Amino acid sequence: MLAAETSPGAPAKILAAERQVSRLGSGVFQDGQISSEAMAFVCDNLSRMAQIYRKLEVVGVRAVATSAVRDASNQEEFLRRTSSALDAPVEMISGQEEARLIHLGVQARWPHSDKRVLIVDVGGGSAEVILSDRGVLSEAFSKPLGAVRLTEVFLKGDPPSAVELHRMNDSIEEKLSTPLRRIGAGPFDRAIATSATAAAIVCAVNRVRRAHRDDADRLKASVSQLRTFYRQVCQLDLNGRRKIQGIGPRRAELIVAGAAVFLRVLELFQQPALHYSAAGVRDGIIADLAARGVGRERSMLNKEQRRFVEQLARHYGVQLPHARKVADLAHRLFDALQPLHRLPPALGKLLEASAFLHDIGHYVSGTGHHKHSFYLVEASDLPGFTDQERHMIALLCRYHRKSMPSARHTPFQSFDSDSRRAITLLTPLLRIADSLDRSHEQRITDLHVQLKNGSVTVGLESNADPDLEIWAAERIADVFRETYQTSLTLTRVNQ
Repeated sequence: MLAAETSPGAPAKILAAERQVSRLGSGVFQDGQISSEAMAFVCDNLSRMAQIYRKLEVVGVRAVATSAVRDASNQEEFLRRTSSALDAPVEMISGQEEARLIHLGVQARWPHSDKRVLIVDVGGGSAEVILSDRGVLSEAFSKPLGAVRLTEVFLKGDPPSAVELHRMNDSIEEKLSTPLRRIGAGPFDRAIATSATAAAIVCAVNRVRRAHRDDADRLKASVSQLRTFYRQVCQLDLNGRRKIQGIGPRRAELIVAGAAVFLRVLELFQQPALHYSAAGVRDGIIADLAARGVGRERSMLNKEQRRFVEQLARHYGVQLPHARKVADLAHRLFDALQPLHRLPPALGKLLEASAFLHDIGHYVSGTGHHKHSFYLVEASDLPGFTDQERHMIALLCRYHRKSMPSARHTPFQSFDSDSRRAITLLTPLLRIADSLDRSHEQRITDLHVQLKNGSVTVGLESNADPDLEIWAAERIADVFRETYQTSLTLTRVNQ
């Protein structure tokens, strides 16, 4: 289980992580079924993990089952019971989807946007062989070469016999023939290994204690080191393998098969070394949920709220294309700048509503229209919003131009400190969004926000000359800097 906080352009911040070896495949690879004991064990752990992440009020959950469940004849019962234990759907994913998520996880944790990379993951039931070309998944294969599966099928002796090892390696080479033919033996800029087995190998080779496994991230093992390690573990019994630094007591049961797969991959694909990445399917799921915008709806107007604010804007003669563009840009800024303002997602709805309504004061007069917008929103019925929310929307309309929120303003002072802080932080975002449609021609088609070294850079894509918009937004830069204690730079981005 992995729970994380994500924001555009920044690494995921891990909030909670749990790991428990289940060995579902131990039963599946012997008699085709997940045992009742293994199923109960997994359900108990899922319930425990769910209690941990529920306290974090996560906005999205995805739970996946992989190779062992794909092969189990009682998979339907397993998915039903685990979904009940987790109180969230558990889905069985294909080998291709598993590979896609592994690739996403590696790219999220250790980007290789300008390199050709071979990624190999050896799980319990399957191994995924992936070609990443300049950050894009080019080829992906899922083969039945998991460490549990190979151990159960081939390695009966302790230590395993030469005949058992030979048969296992023949099977590994046969299963890797298709990926090798399709991908080819390089050249690659790097070979990356993921999974707990990869961690154990790299820890053992580099003499990293198992308790410090996180320190092994991005360390490497050369093909000669891996060959020597493989020969060593093949000659030891289970007790001997357990004594090797970096290998846990349960991983020692599987390390021979896992090392065999990684070694054969390096040899067949002619790679000098493998680099360990701590990323995996969990990291890929987090990156995928973030890319899909899961939870984004919490900061967006629902259909009913949007209908009411559009009706009010239309009633007062607002140009809806302009209002919609400002609302979209404001919401994008709110999401992207979450690491800076740290406001509750629901406040994004108030920002979006104020973007629709900030110009309704023109109905009264073009002079001081921001004040007229404030009074009109204050006096309006806004179904779907509380009175306090309506008052905050009105104040955001009031402050979309001219003076910033001030203690001199009685309506502003009537709010509690948290609400005053929220209004102050949201005001520059509304002003920037409004400025980015200064021409009212929706020239800005997209924006990309980068937070780096105490500064904010907003890259703008446009379908026409955006000089007027950039000029208008740059006039807000001082207000943004004073409010956020962060500089603001606007740039044009080629589409």
